[in-house]
Amino acid sequence: MHSPLDLALVLLAAAVLGVVMFRMLQLPPMLGYLAVGILIGPHALGLATDSQQTKYLAEFGIVFLMFTIGLEFSLAKLRSMRRLVFGLGGSQVVLTMLAWLPFGWLLGWAFELSWQASLALGGVFAMSSTAIVSKMLSERMELATEHGRNIFSVLLFQDLAVVPLLIVIPALSRDPAELPAALGLAMIKIAAALTLIFVLAQRVVSRWFHVVAARRSQELFMLNLLLVTLGMAALTERLGLSMALGAFMAGMLIAETPYRHQVEEDIKPFRDVLLGLFFVTIGMLLDVQVVFDHIWLVLLLLVVPVLFKLLLVAGLARLFGSRPGVAIRTGLGLAQGGEFGFVLLNQIGALGLVDPVLIQVILASMLLSMLAAPFLIQYSEAISLRFASNEWLMQSLNMTRIAAQSLQTEKHAIICGYGRNGQNLARMLEREGISYVALDLDPDRVREAAAAGDTVVYGDGGRREALIAAGIHRAAALIITYANTPSALKVLHHVHELEPGLPVIVRTVDDADLDVLQRAGATEVVPEIVEGSLMLASHALVLLGVPLRRVVRGVQQARDARYSLLRGYFHGRDDEEDMIEHDTVRLHSVSLPLDASAVGQRLGSLGLEHIGVEVTAVRRRGIRAFDPQPETVFEPGDIVVLRGTPEALEAAERRITER
Repeated sequence: MHSPLDLALVLLAAAVLGVVMFRMLQLPPMLGYLAVGILIGPHALGLATDSQQTKYLAEFGIVFLMFTIGLEFSLAKLRSMRRLVFGLGGSQVVLTMLAWLPFGWLLGWAFELSWQASLALGGVFAMSSTAIVSKMLSERMELATEHGRNIFSVLLFQDLAVVPLLIVIPALSRDPAELPAALGLAMIKIAAALTLIFVLAQRVVSRWFHVVAARRSQELFMLNLLLVTLGMAALTERLGLSMALGAFMAGMLIAETPYRHQVEEDIKPFRDVLLGLFFVTIGMLLDVQVVFDHIWLVLLLLVVPVLFKLLLVAGLARLFGSRPGVAIRTGLGLAQGGEFGFVLLNQIGALGLVDPVLIQVILASMLLSMLAAPFLIQYSEAISLRFASNEWLMQSLNMTRIAAQSLQTEKHAIICGYGRNGQNLARMLEREGISYVALDLDPDRVREAAAAGDTVVYGDGGRREALIAAGIHRAAALIITYANTPSALKVLHHVHELEPGLPVIVRTVDDADLDVLQRAGATEVVPEIVEGSLMLASHALVLLGVPLRRVVRGVQQARDARYSLLRGYFHGRDDEEDMIEHDTVRLHSVSLPLDASAVGQRLGSLGLEHIGVEVTAVRRRGIRAFDPQPETVFEPGDIVVLRGTPEALEAAERRITER
């Protein structure tokens, strides 16, 4: 690269293209970053080089990642999950690192590895991908399940373990005789930094953030946040520790202030962009030729660590009381390599602890394991059923429990999701003497609610067997109380197959997926935001003197028209969902100039409905007419209000304004 600008443009263009392609393939964007890094790196197309500038970008990406992990560090959360976090998670990390001591000795036939290098590589392979696994579990609604909690606990400990590993690995690169002194000095520095931060800085930072927030300036708040984050990173670097450690401590510090959630939202764009560039730079390190020259070693370091972590985590989960099927799903969710493994491997390579060729081989094996991770998680249930002899029995018992709850009921309601909305619905059904069976995937919630006498059982409404056991053939209605469109579509698919005439009510956040859910068979779709606006308008109209009967009639008309009057709204700069929800229906006003093509034409002759746009109103000389007729003739100066998706609105505006 001839200039930093050229380098930045190449990295950004490659990152955008990579993420678009991998999003189209329904794969995590992180894998897209890694793939384009390999492609544009010095060992492939050579569009970008492993320069000092790219290393700085990578370093800042890790700084902001560690900062956000510090924000999530909660002593209360750790206390409530300490058995799984420190027991299951701690055992997994320590045993994986120790297992690499003999494995490193076995690799001595190809590469010379000291025990220090083997221990450091154990830390690399102990990591799993928080980004991939948490995204997959969230999409599959498995975070609240037993194996989801196990996986989350281990990932939390792994994230915390990175901090001491970033300190210990440089000490391992010293002369063995100097190792105890180096580790002791590192511990002293950590203790001093923690004391400085949590004894002195905590009060100062909290008060200072209050002073900054009182100025009510978003720019000032953002500048202050960057100053604190990078300042703490610079402080720990001056003490001979890593910048990542300082950023982690800054996150911990701000997590104890009332501004934690605001900070988390403000830092997210910096973190995501720089972290993406970090993964691009990691991909640039991979020399494909070296990988092909040592392909059997790559496969060995892919298969052996994945199988070892799978068996180790599954065995530990069994020791901590999980059923065999749950233990296998936990192991499959954590078997792959992780992003922090790249961080540690990068540090190991920079310190010269391991042969550069072996670094390349390990890098390739970790990339392959992460590519395999989505498929391992996707098929984890089928694999657990195949290898856990009693998993079929446990699932059958669970279905039996559901059936036992619904066996004596008829014309009942099936409630999918027993959170706040599900529980409020159940209370109202009980008051009217209507029986119900609720399905929920949070075992703690199910246990407490069932103990209180609620008719709730552990089960997934998205599974055909659970719906049958809940008595779908005898039910009067099914209500999906959680706002998750993919999961709701899965439930609707099963309902359509099992009991097509059953009324289904679905909850959504807004009206973006209203048509999709209705086409899938939903009898009623209740968008929270639209219903909230109806209630707000109703109260306002009554207080302004409009007769209650007229208000109720207006609300009912809006509902009968499937919210057509309220669908879409004028978007502004603060509508952040515009960045990701490009297919959201919205409103757009267009003023017709004197020479616009639509002037003098009838609305019906323009064919706007063919491109997915409808005209909701026309404002002429200060008078607004709603739902104009096809015979309406446009005049110069008319303001036409259009409703549709952004792409359709753009096409419609061109059609009516072109000269």
